[in-house]
Amino acid sequence: MTKYSTSSTNSKWTGMVPVDDTALAVTDTGGPGIPVVYLNGQFATQGYWRRVIAELGAGWRHITYDERARGKKSKRSADYSFEAAVRDVDAVLAARGVDRAVLVGWSYGAFVGAHWAGRNPDRALGAVLVDGAFPYDWLDEAMEQRIRKMFRRMNLFMPLLRPTGLTPRMNAEQMANSNIELGKISRERELGPVLDNITVPARYVVASGTSLGSRGDEQERIRTSLDAVTARNPNIKISAKVASNHGAILKKDFRAIAEAVREVAALDRAGH
Repeated sequence: MTKYSTSSTNSKWTGMVPVDDTALAVTDTGGPGIPVVYLNGQFATQGYWRRVIAELGAGWRHITYDERARGKKSKRSADYSFEAAVRDVDAVLAARGVDRAVLVGWSYGAFVGAHWAGRNPDRALGAVLVDGAFPYDWLDEAMEQRIRKMFRRMNLFMPLLRPTGLTPRMNAEQMANSNIELGKISRERELGPVLDNITVPARYVVASGTSLGSRGDEQERIRTSLDAVTARNPNIKISAKVASNHGAILKKDFRAIAEAVREVAALDRAGH
């Protein structure tokens, strides 16, 4: 049997994993199955994955966690950078004794998954990138101002929702800065080489329509950037283009996401 864990302790576990100046709330179903690590949307929580997890079932080892200052329990930090988010994957895997895993990332989490898979080809069994990690130059000065304005508006009601875990314990400036940093990471000259460097099976599940803050066909134009990516790198393919929009994809098209996980795992076992 293939070993994915460096630890004999792979029973079900829920707790806090310390990293840098903070701690992350982590849930690990345990078991001998292939480990799947779920990487959340920028301000989302691990609960978003419940339908995908249920669809895959108990034959897999499911590891979810809330990023810094997200959810009800993960602690605040002085560092909400993208690089910190990539480091947190290592911290969670090390804490749970997991050596190799499939990464499944939605939105912001897709960028984290793409970067981690590219940097760790011996540890990534594969990656499923859900409506994110599109190399496209969508950030300009006008967009940056739109982002800052949007988060200032949202800050009027976000404090009321923080106790529920539905909004992060970050202020409007921190959230805007994170979103603007994502725009810089998304640029073709930045993300293109990262995707070209992926040597493990990677599958995209692509939504349709809009996402928060996008206008008109803006999001669909961004998604067309994948054509050049798949033409250059045979390890990357589009597994499914689904009808639901960016925000609803985990809820409505969980089956397509689960199928993409099965696909990359099968390719790894076959030596792709």
